[in-house]
Amino acid sequence: MSTFSPRFLQWKQLYTRSLQKLRERRTQFKTSSHIPLEPLYVREHLAQTTDQDNFAGEFPFTRGIQPSMYRSRFWTMRQYAGFGDAKESNMRYHQLLKQGQTGLSIAFDLPTQMGYDSDSVRAQGEVGKVGVAIDTLEDMQTLLKDLPLDKISTSMTINSTASILLCMYMAVAEQAGVARIKLSGTVQNDILKEYMARGTYIFPPVSSMRLITDMFEFCAQEMPLWNTISISGYHIREAGATAVQEVAFTLANAIAYVEAALKKGLLVDDFAPRLSFFFNVHNQFLEEIAKFRAARRLWAEIMRERFFAQDSKSMMLRFHAQTAGSTLTAQQPDNNIVRVGIQALSAVLGGCQSLHTNSKDEALGLPTIESAQIALRTQQIIAHETGVSDVVDPLGGSYCIESITEDIYKRAKQQIEHIDKLGGAVAALLSGYQNQEIEEAAYQTQLEFESKQQLVVGMNEFVQSSSIQTPVMKIALDTEVQQKKRLAQVKNERSQTQFKQALEQVRTTAVSDGNLMPAILQAVRAYASLGEISDVLRSVFGEYTHH
Repeated sequence: MSTFSPRFLQWKQLYTRSLQKLRERRTQFKTSSHIPLEPLYVREHLAQTTDQDNFAGEFPFTRGIQPSMYRSRFWTMRQYAGFGDAKESNMRYHQLLKQGQTGLSIAFDLPTQMGYDSDSVRAQGEVGKVGVAIDTLEDMQTLLKDLPLDKISTSMTINSTASILLCMYMAVAEQAGVARIKLSGTVQNDILKEYMARGTYIFPPVSSMRLITDMFEFCAQEMPLWNTISISGYHIREAGATAVQEVAFTLANAIAYVEAALKKGLLVDDFAPRLSFFFNVHNQFLEEIAKFRAARRLWAEIMRERFFAQDSKSMMLRFHAQTAGSTLTAQQPDNNIVRVGIQALSAVLGGCQSLHTNSKDEALGLPTIESAQIALRTQQIIAHETGVSDVVDPLGGSYCIESITEDIYKRAKQQIEHIDKLGGAVAALLSGYQNQEIEEAAYQTQLEFESKQQLVVGMNEFVQSSSIQTPVMKIALDTEVQQKKRLAQVKNERSQTQFKQALEQVRTTAVSDGNLMPAILQAVRAYASLGEISDVLRSVFGEYTHH
C-alpha cells in the first residue's frame, strides 16, 4: 500500500504523461552513483531517513561537526601551490597570504613524492614540474622562509615520503624557535589510496602502514595540533570512482588505519581525534552535498559501534575539500570558473572544514597568480556575499537532500561490508577489487560522455571552433640544473660523520620495531637528503610492484 499522499500521486500521473517529450532529449535521471532521481521529492520521501531531527554538533554529525559551523569561524581557505624551486614557491605563498588565504597547501614534485633526489636519473625531466622540489632541509628552510608557522596551518600533499617531509617541517620550526606543540596542519600520509588510484607508492603495504602508525604514535605525544593523516577520497574520485565508491573506499581505508594503530597498542581516543579526510567536490551539486552529510554519519557510527570510541572528537569526520580537477576542460577554460564556483558552494553547503578551489587554467598547466587569485576570490565571495554561511546546514530537511543522503549512506555501507568480507581494505586491494570497481565506473562514465548522455559544455556540446588563447605558466628551463647544483653543495658541505651516523640509525631502527620518526628527524637535521633516507628504507623494506 502506498504511503504517498493522493495529491502527490495525482501529480505523478501528470508528470508521467509529460515525460514522453523529455525522453527525446534525455533518457535517464540519476546521479553519478546511479541513484535514481525522483521528479519531485515530497515529505513522504523522508520516512526512510532516521536522523533528520538531529542537530549539528551532535552524533552522528550529519548536519555538521560544530553547533555553530561557519557562524563562529569560516572554513580554512587554502590554495594548493608549489612549483619549480623552493624560492619561487615561497614567493607564491607570501602572495596568497597577502590576498587573504588562511592556510598553506604544499604541492611537491613527483621525484619528491617518489623518494628520489633531483640528481637521480629517475628524476630527469620531472624536477619542479608538478610541485616544488624538496631534497634537503635547506630546501624546506627556503620554502618556509619568513612564514608564521605558529599562526598558519599547513597542509602537505605527500604520502610515501610523508615522514621525511614532516620531519623537515619540524626541523625548520625548531630553528625558528616555534615549539612543536604550536604547529598545526596536515600531512596526507594516505598510502592505501596510492595503490588503488594514484601510484606514488614506494614500499609494500605492510611497511607503509608501519610508517603511518609510527607517525600516529609520535605526533600524539609531540604534535597534538597536527593531523597525522588526511584519508583521501579525492584521488579515488579523480580516477573515475562514483560518489558512493569515493565514500566507501575512503572509509574502508580509514578503518584499516585505525585497526593498524590499535594493533600497535595505541588507544583509539588518543589518535582518532587527529584523523582527517580529503574529499573531491564534483559536478553534481545535490549529490555532492548529500555525499558529505552521509560520510559524516557513516564515520560517526563506525567509530562508536566498531571501535567503541568514547571521545566525540573521535567520531567527527573533519574534511578538506578540493574542487574536481578532472572536470576542468582545456576547451573554453573560462567555463571552469563557473564549474569551480558551483563545486565550492556544494562543499560549503556540505560542511567542509577547509577548501581549495582549482584555477581555471589547470587543464593547461600550473595556475598563474592571476587565475589563482580568481579561485581564492570565489571562496571569499561565497563566504561574505551569499549568506549561505549564516545558517547551519541550510539544506537540512530538504526532501531531496535528505533522501539522497540516505541512499548514499546505505550504498556506501553495503560496499564497506563487502570489503570487510574480503578481509578488509588491504586484502581487498591486493585482490584488485577496488581497482576493478574504479575502472568499471570510469569506463561507464566515458561511454556516457561519448553517447552524450552526459554533457560537458564546450567538449561534447556547445563546442566552439575557434580556440581561445589563455596565458600558461611556464617553469624555467634551468630549474633542474640549479636544483642539482644546490643539492651537490649541501652534500659537499654537511658533516659526513654526522650524516652517515644518522642514516645508520635510520637503518637500525627500520630493522627493529622502534618508532622511525626520531631517527628520521635526526637524519634530516644532519642534512641527509630525502632520496638517501628513502634508499635506506628501500634497502630494508623493499619496493612494491603493482601487478
